[in-house]
Amino acid sequence: MTATTTPTPVATRQMCTFWVDGLFLGISVEHVQEVLRYQQLTVVPRAPAAVLGLINLRGQIVTALDLRCRLGLPPRAGEDLPMNVIVRSRGEVVSLLVDDIGDVIDTDDHLLQPTPANLPPGVQDVVTGVLPLAGSILLVVDADRAVDVSSHLTTGGTPS
Repeated sequence: MTATTTPTPVATRQMCTFWVDGLFLGISVEHVQEVLRYQQLTVVPRAPAAVLGLINLRGQIVTALDLRCRLGLPPRAGEDLPMNVIVRSRGEVVSLLVDDIGDVIDTDDHLLQPTPANLPPGVQDVVTGVLPLAGSILLVVDADRAVDVSSHLTTGGTPS
């Protein structure tokens, strides 16, 4: 049996867009709570490498995941601070740390294409497909897959 390559209509009408290591990514606005500038992190000893720490979001403790690490991409340059895309997934609120925030775009007239096989494996793991846009291609991220670090249990952080 072969996988289908037929484009499918995008279920959501709007996507919150952002960049990670030059990749143009988007996540359905229904999963996005808010976007924020860099927030001070508290490191979690022995956490998976993708978990950079915890942030205090108006009294709520939120796990901050480095999307570069989660996608298997190179680390961010030393002084460049990440932005936070706060998402809701599986009843939890999680911050995805990204390089830069884009716009919220309307996807009414676009068809979701299959994920290209030439993307890095970590990226393929979280991307459900691509949307060809005028002048760019948007990689559509599945929020639940993006926050799942159970398959990436390499520990990082500071030893306790």
